[in-house]
Amino acid sequence: MTELAYDRDAAVAYARRWALGRNPKYYDFEEIGGDCTNFASQCIYAGTGVMNYTPVMGWFYRSASHRTPSWTGVSYLYDFLVTNRTVGPYADIVSESEAMPGDIVQLANEKGEYYHSPVIIAVKPEILVAAHSYDALDRPLSTYIYHTARFLHIRGARRW
Repeated sequence: MTELAYDRDAAVAYARRWALGRNPKYYDFEEIGGDCTNFASQCIYAGTGVMNYTPVMGWFYRSASHRTPSWTGVSYLYDFLVTNRTVGPYADIVSESEAMPGDIVQLANEKGEYYHSPVIIAVKPEILVAAHSYDALDRPLSTYIYHTARFLHIRGARRW
């Protein structure tokens, strides 16, 4: 297996290009539960170029009806990224101060339910994000109302 660096610049460039629009290569899930994690996955893919085609437990998108839960589901993306030891991207949980452009921040309500996956596109002078489902570009993280945030630092990816 080959280790690949995460191209943060490519992930951020993709986020900036598509934050306020939709890439026609991907279905827009806005009307059926939200598009934020689909958008986050697209950004991660732009920075890695590798999907994991393992049925159910992998991380891939071929079409709206042929994809894994981790491509579009907040908690499923988290589970995949932090436990992946094989092909595809992988991540660690880090503190806010360790987050970098191209990383993902996930927001939770008071019940501890994570519901949103913005993409970090800048960290100075404050964290700015891009997101779908309430499209955002250069939105300060501080303007969101949430109870808890977890920061997923994309470490890289692996391929065969």
